[in-house]
Amino acid sequence: WLKRSLQTRASTAKEAAPPHPLPDIMASQAQISKKRKFVADGVFYAELNEFLMRTLSEDGYAGVEVRVTPIRTEIIIRATRTREVLGEKGRRIRELTAVVQKRYGFPENSVELFAERVENRASCAMAQCESLRYKLLGGLAARRACYGVIRFIMENGAKGVEVIISGKLRAQRAKAMKFKDGYLISTGEPKKHYIAEAVRHVCMRQGMLGIKVKIMLAHDPEGIMGPKMPLPDNVIIHEPKED
Repeated sequence: WLKRSLQTRASTAKEAAPPHPLPDIMASQAQISKKRKFVADGVFYAELNEFLMRTLSEDGYAGVEVRVTPIRTEIIIRATRTREVLGEKGRRIRELTAVVQKRYGFPENSVELFAERVENRASCAMAQCESLRYKLLGGLAARRACYGVIRFIMENGAKGVEVIISGKLRAQRAKAMKFKDGYLISTGEPKKHYIAEAVRHVCMRQGMLGIKVKIMLAHDPEGIMGPKMPLPDNVIIHEPKED
């Protein structure tokens, strides 16, 4: 009886054993449930984004896009300094490709990395957050560094900006400082299109500092420098018609 109950327990434990947290990305091609596929893709994106954020922080990393085609997987890295991302004769991007391929078990030549330049780095929250981070690490006063970033963003056509910096700024007591300029929305559907947001952590001598940068982009009918969709409460007053 004891032997039979132990065998039953072992078999149920095998069935209940959770799957590998990140299934092989190529398993998405095989028959796995839609739910698991989306979770696996999300975990892959989050891990890739974290890896690139740490590796390319000095080169103005501004996000990543994963495009899956039947032939290969394309990973597009957005950055402000693409020359540094590519490296000498494309050496660095080949190294990154090899790391991604080995880590996720992609077959040979089935994954390719590209570098795309960010047109307006002032409207990219990630790039500005990294810039502020390096200013603080360089020993610049927090207030001065924040005002410098805000001025640069506003001079380059943003509608509004907010910078929050919190932690042990000067004394032992932690506090938060908030710097704002221009017009900034914080709720509703337009927030998804108009607000670019980024958070970074800075390891200072006295402890950790948190930085949050929010940028409100300006409306662009072309959809290049900002969202194409106009704000819903934007009122256009036309010139009166001549009788």
